[in-house]
Amino acid sequence: MDFPKHIGIKTHTISVVPRYCETDQGGVVHHSVFPVWFEMGRTELLRINRVAYRDLEAAGVFFVVAELAVKYRSAAFYDEALELTTECSKVTAAKIEHVYTLKRPSSGLILAQGSTILACVDENGKVRRIPEFMYPGDS
Repeated sequence: MDFPKHIGIKTHTISVVPRYCETDQGGVVHHSVFPVWFEMGRTELLRINRVAYRDLEAAGVFFVVAELAVKYRSAAFYDEALELTTECSKVTAAKIEHVYTLKRPSSGLILAQGSTILACVDENGKVRRIPEFMYPGDS
């Protein structure tokens, strides 16, 4: 695989518009959707760094969620424009930590904050070292 020398972009923001199936009968986004959106944020952060999960997995590098935390601050609603910012906050030999902020851009109101710790494992689920290129470079 042709991976970059180092991850150069540590923070990325994506737009999220809640779909009807992600809400309850009152049009409020269900709490179970936030971890899915966090995964979308991580995927797009990798993508902007020219890395795809598919290529990592083909190289024998897999990530599993070891910890997940969400603080719900205010309701998000069906069909409203939202912004999710994902930041890679720490990389160690065997794990990557991310923090997330979901906000309503029209007002700047923070709707939710979260964090994840991803463990790096091989194709057999055994803990392995994070590849060198996954560490942020000087940018």
